[in-house]
Amino acid sequence: MAGKITQQTADEVFRKAKAANRHFITELTETGAISAAELAHTMSQAFSAPLLDMDALDAQRLPKDLLDPKLSASYRILALSKRGGRLIVATADPSDHEAAERVKFATQMGVEWVIGEFDKLTRLIEAHTKSATEAMDSIVGGDFEFDEASLGGDTPTEETEAPQTDVEDAPVVKFLHKMLVDAFNMRASDLHFEPYEHNYRVRYRIDGELREIVSPPVAIKEKLASRIKVLSRLDISEKRVPQDGRMKLKIGPDRVIDFRVSTLPTLFGEKIVIRILDPSSAKLGIDALGYEPIEKERLLKAIERPYGMILVTGPTGSGKTVSLYTCLNLLNKPGVNIATAEDPSEINLPGVNQVNVNEKAGLTFAVALKAFLRQDPDIIMVGEIRDLETADIAIKAAQTGHLVLSTLHTNDAPTTLTRMRNMGIAPSTSRRV
Repeated sequence: MAGKITQQTADEVFRKAKAANRHFITELTETGAISAAELAHTMSQAFSAPLLDMDALDAQRLPKDLLDPKLSASYRILALSKRGGRLIVATADPSDHEAAERVKFATQMGVEWVIGEFDKLTRLIEAHTKSATEAMDSIVGGDFEFDEASLGGDTPTEETEAPQTDVEDAPVVKFLHKMLVDAFNMRASDLHFEPYEHNYRVRYRIDGELREIVSPPVAIKEKLASRIKVLSRLDISEKRVPQDGRMKLKIGPDRVIDFRVSTLPTLFGEKIVIRILDPSSAKLGIDALGYEPIEKERLLKAIERPYGMILVTGPTGSGKTVSLYTCLNLLNKPGVNIATAEDPSEINLPGVNQVNVNEKAGLTFAVALKAFLRQDPDIIMVGEIRDLETADIAIKAAQTGHLVLSTLHTNDAPTTLTRMRNMGIAPSTSRRV
């Protein structure tokens, strides 16, 4: 220590720190072998790093989204600002290579050390991290209880495993669980986790309208994204491209809810949208769909026909998929062969042959439809008619003895004919359908 303490003293302090599993700097300052101020000056000179008075900083004004608060507390470091691709971090020990590597991994930025006195830095870190923890606790509520085993997905592979601090932080785990449970109880169809430069918000889509529910601390965005990715068996190290996955939540002793997860890289982090897929919604019966009596009668008559096409239209979140699954549930009998092509299959229906479209592998809606026609089907369901080829095959299947069900993204039923003509379907064909 540049003559401040003897080598014997340093070795003795090091042995004590190692035996107690404590940081060397912590042990050194607490034993009184050297003061925090002297140590900071020595480190500043030895590593040619700027020395900063921590008392001059306000914990409430420090950026909360640059570094995970738990990482800050664990390594006694504090992110002050960022410049280009480098993060300015205050520390009492710039020789801590493990801390530098963890920061680089978590932020994908280089580290530029600024030296602070150990005792002052510790107080500032505690004040900074306490505010984020208190904010999370106030959102979740002290009386919220959950069984962590009820929320999960497939077992993560080696590629998807994350550091424990990223995916098992208790406030984040409880927060995610509460958001999913609340969304289900409020009959939401989707959850949106949206990061922005200075704030972070969670919105639910209820009855087709997005409603802001809560604004958690910006600092949790990375941990929350990692937690969701691990549960959905996604690659947590990949933040540059969109990803899709699934996870499950156990509600009660015999009810499991599926969630479809979609991530999207944005300017200030990954936006995550979770679609709620309740298998029981397809088994509620047609009365639960809210149709008027005359419309309900028309739909029941239509699905009883041996062939033809039934198109369900409407905007996003209007209930098209649930309507189709309800119809399939009514038609699903031992003597009927049903095949579906979806992107992806949202609700699992035993007795129905469900196929996930995979365009990268060449399995498009059109390819799946052609294959279905060689599988002796009675009823075919296409998740969505997107192009002329799919529409043409579906219409021909409907005209040759098959019952075809599908969705079309139009706002109302009359616009369906116009949309099909714009796709290239002949007017005479669309009139017959």
